[in-house]
Amino acid sequence: MPLRPSSSGDRDVYTVGRLNREVRQLLEHGMPVIWIEAELSNFSRPASGHWYFSLKDRDAQVRCAMFKARNAVLRFTPTDGQLVLARGRVGVYEARGEYQLIVEHLEDAGIGALRRDFDRLRAKLEAEGLFAAASKRSLPAVPRRIGVITSPTGAAIRDILNVLGRRFPAADVVIYPTAVQGKAAVPELRAAIASASTRAECDVLIVARGGGSLEDLWAFNDEGVARALRATPMPVVTGIGHEIDFTIADFVADLRAPTPSGAAELVVPDAGVWRAALDKFAARFVRAVTLVRRRDGAAVDNLAKRLQQADPALRMQQAAQRLDELEQRLVGGWRFLAAQARAGLQDLAERLAHCTPELQLERLVQRHALLGVRLERAATQRLQDDANRLALARRGLHAVSPLATLDRGFAIVTREADRKLLRDANEVQPNDVVRARLGRGELRARVLAVSGTAVAAAAAIEGEPKE
Repeated sequence: MPLRPSSSGDRDVYTVGRLNREVRQLLEHGMPVIWIEAELSNFSRPASGHWYFSLKDRDAQVRCAMFKARNAVLRFTPTDGQLVLARGRVGVYEARGEYQLIVEHLEDAGIGALRRDFDRLRAKLEAEGLFAAASKRSLPAVPRRIGVITSPTGAAIRDILNVLGRRFPAADVVIYPTAVQGKAAVPELRAAIASASTRAECDVLIVARGGGSLEDLWAFNDEGVARALRATPMPVVTGIGHEIDFTIADFVADLRAPTPSGAAELVVPDAGVWRAALDKFAARFVRAVTLVRRRDGAAVDNLAKRLQQADPALRMQQAAQRLDELEQRLVGGWRFLAAQARAGLQDLAERLAHCTPELQLERLVQRHALLGVRLERAATQRLQDDANRLALARRGLHAVSPLATLDRGFAIVTREADRKLLRDANEVQPNDVVRARLGRGELRARVLAVSGTAVAAAAAIEGEPKE
């Protein structure tokens, strides 16, 4: 039911749920059932039995859902990368606001290629008028002889004979045997149709075979077979496969039955009575429906809209899809948390292994031994360096020491009175006392005389040399 405006004026404020619901209704009722040929990917089959996948080509991709009731009848399980042909309707997954394709039928692209060949031949023959309703011939009211083109050993001929014998045993039956599948089927079908046309001994001709896949029925989609059926002098009724199977031969025939048994029922007199009764019931039904729609059209439309909104099957599908999505998210989140916990536990174990007392004690012992070696080596090197610097300093000091000069025969002379170092002879007077420092010992002498360059007289020694 539409929501009331949430404010004054002419504003109709939508909720997100209402928007998604009405968009879904527009898409589902505004677009017909479509066929898509594309590559299948991201295939997922949760425990619910529903299938979720994507169909993609070079330009885009679309999400798809195929529910269990539909995929259970398929004869194959699709795989990622497979080229498929899908039939479905466009819908919206309301929980996420995403549009998707609800797939009702899925088949391999190889079958899709056969389907395209089928459509091309159908369009060609329809353009030539082979399917025109005006060219269809009426069946005889009471056929005296009925021709049957089918396999003489298949289930189709037994069904046809049983129905004809039960409904109209007076009619004769002529069987034109032929293969109905495989490489020999097409030439044998053409030969059987040609034989029936040439002999012209039957009032009506039935072309039939049992059910099968599209490949099994492909002989009845041959252009030559179709043209031969159209050229027969008697009307043709087809009963090929099951009710959902259509072949080119069905379109060319004057009348198509859903099954071989149905074809047998159509060619006998009771078929006319049933058809007349069915036409009467159909006419009465159409008149009744028309009357009801004229009288209660608005009410019916309103009820139909409410029924669409409250459709239990649709809500169950939406809920099932939402449940599958939550299940996948739960499993993914649990795996992620478990992986994080394992990684954290492994990190703590590694850190604990590096922090054990035994390992720390072993490291301290190794460091103590290394520091002892380094200390011993540094002390030895420091003593050696100090000895080398001391020897070098001793040699340097000895080189500039005045004592070294004295060892070569020189002396240091000072005036005893004031200990002044004498560098000039004129700095003393005769009878002054001087001291002379030798390489070993010291002399105390008195000056006898003074000259300009040297002492002219020997000094009188007044004391012994001093060490």
